[in-house]
Formats: sequence, structure tokens, C-alpha cells
Amino acid sequence: MPYRVTFVCTGNICRSPMAEHIFRRHVEDEGLDVEVDSSGTGHWHVGDPADERTVATLRKAGYRSAHRARQFEAGWFGHYDLIIALDRSHQTDLEAMAPDEAARRKVRLLREFDPDARDPDVADPYYGRASAFEEVREQVEAAVPGLIEYVRRGAKEPSGR
Repeated sequence: MPYRVTFVCTGNICRSPMAEHIFRRHVEDEGLDVEVDSSGTGHWHVGDPADERTVATLRKAGYRSAHRARQFEAGWFGHYDLIIALDRSHQTDLEAMAPDEAARRKVRLLREFDPDARDPDVADPYYGRASAFEEVREQVEAAVPGLIEYVRRGAKEPSGR
């Protein structure tokens, strides 16, 4: 059975789809049996494609970008081994939704897998310039090696910090 990872942001059109596509490519390159997807804590963009700036950023860096937004549902905790929040507000929302302590322990912040991260949050680029999307890509890519190592170890202990 594959290891299952999902990335969660607010509307599932900027940060989490970017993290999904970047991480998916890296696990494929590593030959790991990992299913990767994403969703949002809110319902505003359900069914929408990823933000055009997310798509442009992913394509420019050589990643795929096909995506349809969806909202995370509390019933999904049992499906995932690891639920990656893109910022502390998502982490708080997800932990509040979790049915028990075991489910809450599945929720982690993406940037905790980057040993050089100074801020635990991946900033929301939605209201910013195109360069903000590049910054998100760089932050996601910086966390990928630690996240891959965490998944390889079977998620027994935190990576990075």
C-alpha cells in the first residue's frame, strides 16, 4: 500500500497545488511508492483550476500543473499518512477537524522539513506579485529533501528541526 501525503492551504489554488506537483515529481524521481494530492481548508474555489500564476510558475520550473481545487474533509484523516499544512492557520484548522490525537499527529507544517526555514509559514502569494509565487516554489523545493527523508523513514521522527 502506498504512503499517502496531502498538502493543504486555504483555497487549494496556489500553495498546496504547487507543493503537490513539486513533491509528486520528486517522489517519482526517487521511485518511492507515495500518493500525493492537495486540498484547501475553504470551499471558495472548489472545482477551479490552479491560479494561473501557480501554473506559470510550475511550468517555468518544469513541473506539471493539471489541477482541480477541492476542500479537505474531516473524514479523510484515515486515508492519509501525512497531512502537510502550508501555514499555521491551516495547521490549526486541520487539528481542530481531527477526530482524535492520532489524526492530529498526522498534521505537520511543510517548512518544518526545511532546516534553514526561519518562518514556519509559506506566505500566501494570492494577493502578491508573480515573484511571490516563485518564492513559494523555492520554499517548497527547500523542504522537499527533508520531507522525502521523513517519508523514507516511515514518518517515525521529525526531519529538520
